Amino acid sequence: MDTNKDKAGNTANDKTTKTGTAASTVSGKSLANSSAESASDNDNNNMKKETSSTAKKTGSDQSSDSDRESNTASQSQKPSETEKDGPLFKFFTDSLKDIYFAEKHILEALPKMQKAATTSELQEAFEDHYLQTQKQVSRLEKVFKLIGEEAEGKKCEAIIGIVKEGETCIKDTEEGSMTRDAGLIIAAQKVEHYEIASYGGLAALAETLGLYDASDLLHTTLEEEEQTDIDLTDIAESFINFAAKQDDEDDDDYDDEDYEDEDYDEEDGYENHGYNRGRTSYR
Repeated sequence: MDTNKDKAGNTANDKTTKTGTAASTVSGKSLANSSAESASDNDNNNMKKETSSTAKKTGSDQSSDSDRESNTASQSQKPSETEKDGPLFKFFTDSLKDIYFAEKHILEALPKMQKAATTSELQEAFEDHYLQTQKQVSRLEKVFKLIGEEAEGKKCEAIIGIVKEGETCIKDTEEGSMTRDAGLIIAAQKVEHYEIASYGGLAALAETLGLYDASDLLHTTLEEEEQTDIDLTDIAESFINFAAKQDDEDDDDYDDEDYEDEDYDEEDGYENHGYNRGRTSYR
């Protein structure tokens, strides 16, 4: 009987031991899983922290870059008081006022030139340039605003003289003639060349002064003026200059059949009279 009790006891102990071992194993697995989950959570948290830190750093860098760009733009647009007191900036500002006056004076002259032009091609060219000049005036006003100066004109004697030449050309040429159109093109190109010189110099000075936004605007107008000059040349060389030559031929007031020259000999022609007919050079 005792032996059976011992066996029963041993069996119970074995079951208890196995149960404990199993529980321990399960508990160990749970602990391991828990540890793994905890490690995974920690890794995720660390990644989130790193991502957050990176985002903050990136945002900070972007903000810093933005601030730098803003400061750079601000510096290029708003010169310091010391720079404004400098002779180069004063010269730059005076030159801006000069071309601002010139553009407005040109706006007054272009409609007169358009009206005086003979061909539709030249009339359209003057109309296009009038609209373009309006935009250029507005662009100059932006330049003044960028550098913190009031947009105002300063009397430009050069452009007044060039425009006056154009008015003289209209008076001195016959209405409806190609010669007038040829003269108007030359007068207009004198205006363009003055503007090209002015805007080219101003754009370079703006860059020297660190006024990069202003320089870009001035370069845009410079390119427009250069293109206008090319367009005027194309119109002149395509047909107007040749048509103007025809004006001279139409003004010939003699008829070859009725023309008599006492120096002309039917047999010798002009050979014995010191010059050849049709030549402009004399012996």
